[in-house]
Amino acid sequence: MLIIRPYQPDDRDAVHDICIRTADAGEDASTSYADPDILPEIFAHPYSHLEPDLAFVLDHDGVPVGYVLGTADTAAFARRFRSEWLPLVSDRYPPPNGDPTTPDAVMAHLLHTPERMVLPDLAHYPAHLHIDLLAGYRRSGHGRALVDRFVTALRERGTPAVHVGMVTANRRARPFYDRLGFRPLPVADPGPLTYLGLAVPDPPAERHLPPYSTPRPWPASWRSGGSAPSDPVNVHGSPHQRRLRAPRRCGRPRPGPSARTPPPHRPGWCDR
Repeated sequence: MLIIRPYQPDDRDAVHDICIRTADAGEDASTSYADPDILPEIFAHPYSHLEPDLAFVLDHDGVPVGYVLGTADTAAFARRFRSEWLPLVSDRYPPPNGDPTTPDAVMAHLLHTPERMVLPDLAHYPAHLHIDLLAGYRRSGHGRALVDRFVTALRERGTPAVHVGMVTANRRARPFYDRLGFRPLPVADPGPLTYLGLAVPDPPAERHLPPYSTPRPWPASWRSGGSAPSDPVNVHGSPHQRRLRAPRRCGRPRPGPSARTPPPHRPGWCDR
């Protein structure tokens, strides 16, 4: 069975593997780097470590097969990345010397420059996310469900909008974000990325039952001794129904197209 649930510490190895197997524009990146383990240390584990409440996995019979991770405040996340996350991984992945010239050096540079995530052009879209699914679980609505779960969590925090930095070369991912309502965001120097933004929608309007679904009190004339109909919900039906159920004091029904048979005669002032 497939479910979406909050991330748990036991999911770390599975998330690590999914990140590597989808890091090359959705394809396996394990052969593209001398040490592909650096990829989750940039794009997955910092989020589950620093923002665990915004980490969700797609679980297939107890095994994670996809995830969505992110932050509600990119600027605050970048500061915590430097102060709290980098000390945990910098011994294994030191910053490159000089300009990065290899894929591994490029990733090491990204790891040691978390401030790159903070762009003035994205100030109105403070949250951002990363989503990855194994190939066999795409195009089945699971990606939409993961993003919906993430956006719901943002709404509960009062976050107004979210952005995603999509690798422009990953052309297959763009229609997915378009269908979810993401729109292009102008950024002065986007580099190899295309930035897309989504305003966090308001919660669905609360549904109210129609007024006639609630029983109403008996009319005063019936409470004072007259006979009452058996169905209290329908006592306030159409005007013609009300005419039949509320005869006049003299025993004559009020005129109306539905008055086929008059009600029982009751003595009234007309008979005295």
